[in-house]
Amino acid sequence: MDLSWMGWTQPTAIFFATIGSLLVIMTVWNILSPQTPRVGILRFETTRGDRLFISLLGSAFICLIWLGLVGSPLWGALVVCVVFAACVFRWV
Repeated sequence: MDLSWMGWTQPTAIFFATIGSLLVIMTVWNILSPQTPRVGILRFETTRGDRLFISLLGSAFICLIWLGLVGSPLWGALVVCVVFAACVFRWV
């Protein structure tokens, strides 16, 4: 099967491997320690999976805004995304 049309580059492969790894880690974490919803600053119940989704979605917007305002490279945006995800998992 020829997948050259997809433009797989090393950063793309790392991105998808990271997302896949996060899903596996969250699944194992959920099996070992079942999750209980909690109410954070958004004032509705969220689980770890919800917080992962919020952090990934927010990170996508952070990267898009970074590209629009600053341009590449995205290393600064990556730092902002990691801080954002840590805040989401802590307080949301």
